[in-house]
Amino acid sequence: MQQAVAAGRSRPVPSLRRSQGRLTAESFCVHRIIEDPEWSLAAVPRLTELCLQHIVHNFTQNPILDRLLPQHQRKVLDRLPTGLPLAVTANLVLELIPLCKDYVRKLEVDQFLPPLKVDPKEEADDISDSGSDLGFGEVPMHHYDLGALVTALPYLEELHLTYGVKDCGMNFEWNLFKFTYQDCCNLADAVKKCHKLKVFKLTRSNVDDDKTRLLVRSLLDHPSLVELNLSHNLIGDTGTQAVGKLINRSRLETLDLCNNKIHHAGAQALAQALAQNCTLTSLNLRLNYLEDEGGEAMGRALLANTTLKSIHLGSNMLSEPSAVLFSQVLAQNATLTCINLSCNHIGPDGGKQLLEGLAGNKTLTEFDLRLAEVGQESEFLIGQMLWANRHAARLGPQPQPPAGPL
Repeated sequence: MQQAVAAGRSRPVPSLRRSQGRLTAESFCVHRIIEDPEWSLAAVPRLTELCLQHIVHNFTQNPILDRLLPQHQRKVLDRLPTGLPLAVTANLVLELIPLCKDYVRKLEVDQFLPPLKVDPKEEADDISDSGSDLGFGEVPMHHYDLGALVTALPYLEELHLTYGVKDCGMNFEWNLFKFTYQDCCNLADAVKKCHKLKVFKLTRSNVDDDKTRLLVRSLLDHPSLVELNLSHNLIGDTGTQAVGKLINRSRLETLDLCNNKIHHAGAQALAQALAQNCTLTSLNLRLNYLEDEGGEAMGRALLANTTLKSIHLGSNMLSEPSAVLFSQVLAQNATLTCINLSCNHIGPDGGKQLLEGLAGNKTLTEFDLRLAEVGQESEFLIGQMLWANRHAARLGPQPQPPAGPL
């Protein structure tokens, strides 16, 4: 029995550990091959493809787009990230024009970075920061000339520009926001050559009277311009007189001169042009200095005009005399649909005059009298009349029943 047991103990028992270990190792190896991110059955990329990848990855340090073949340029442009620094992409704009010139309809530039050169005399004297704050240490040059860019876009219809810098922080300098006379000359030449331009906006750029006259001279008899926005600038009466001439020598439909320095003389020039105009439908003169003399001039022009649909005269120091004339406008003008006289000192008596003029008006649907001190009763009744006009406008003209036999 013991021998049998001994013999049984000496008998080799088949072991699965080695085979199991082999299977486990093989399974582990297969698993690693499948999940290896570097392992692929794809063929090795072409040397050209590897070079293009290297160019894209190092484009910020070495932008060599102009040295590539056209087919390679398109591949690089498709792969470039959109967050590249402006210092890198600015030089590529003109190079991209041949690829996109037939598709660009709108160009919007919301800031211009002016080139600055250091005055060598000031640099030698090592002016302190206080001197730099006064603007002595830097001599400004004119901004980038848009002429080559705009004229290379034959289908450009909208041009929105602001000559200034955003978020300059502690690097603030007045010269960063200076729209020089040379800038204006360059822009005027560029706009004059852009024959399909329909919308031109030049805002927050410190445009004064002289620069306005120069720009208007290039826009006279423009074949396509329908909207002009020169808001938030420094335009006074002389510049407004030039714009008044432009109104009747163009196809303008929308004019925005909000937040300038226009007084009654400029308003009178605009009113004289408006009385003879047959294309303008929207006029914005908010935040100017028309006063009653300018407001009355605009009112007399609206008695003769038959095309203007919207006028904004908010915050122009108007009072009751202007309201009296606008009461006549409300009674006679059948074209205006929107009037804004907010933030003026119309007063309760002026409000009653406007209410009286609105009594027979069936076309006006918006009349903003906020902060005009017209009184709650007049404001409520005017609101009721406007609601009735809007309701009638939504319903549209009702068909008249046929006349019965006599």
